[in-house]
Amino acid sequence: MFDPSSRYAKCGIATLSVTDPDGTAREIRYVKRRFIPLTEGMTVIVEHLVSQGERLDNITAQYLGDPTQFWRICDANEVMNPDELEEIGISIKIAMPTI
Repeated sequence: MFDPSSRYAKCGIATLSVTDPDGTAREIRYVKRRFIPLTEGMTVIVEHLVSQGERLDNITAQYLGDPTQFWRICDANEVMNPDELEEIGISIKIAMPTI
């Protein structure tokens, strides 16, 4: 369902049985909720000071080689919104990708 490098690739699939107003039963499949992993076991390889004009996808490409993996940097910094990591002057942690 998801690309193997997606943040949702390892999330389980659940099924919910519902009854429609007309009495017809059906099943709804959905991806289980993903929680930000604990940062305690992450190996930080560098801290990057964000400067003017930098974007998280470009920072991610620089350190991890793939701009779509920005979510790994979000996880390492315990943020849900990637925009929080584009503030000029903040230091963001770049951690080793976990398998």
